[in-house]
Amino acid sequence: MSYVLTPEELAALMRQNAGIAIEPGDLAKNLDTPFEQYGLDSLGLLGIVATLENRHGSAMPADTEKCPTPREFLDLVNNTLTKSGA
Repeated sequence: MSYVLTPEELAALMRQNAGIAIEPGDLAKNLDTPFEQYGLDSLGLLGIVATLENRHGSAMPADTEKCPTPREFLDLVNNTLTKSGA
């Protein structure tokens, strides 16, 4: 069974890697709100990508940190993890 990154886990990673405090339920309800509205920039996303790569031992696609919204980020990460069998 492959791993799936949830909005709740993304909210925790945003807090852990970038100091962005968002309630997991709020993030889950607002997946199309741009990351910049949460105060998360590409450098913060890069930290989240690095954490995921280390955790799962598989590289994320180039420019993953440039995903504009949580929905796009989750889709890209989960598609990558599904294909890698992580």
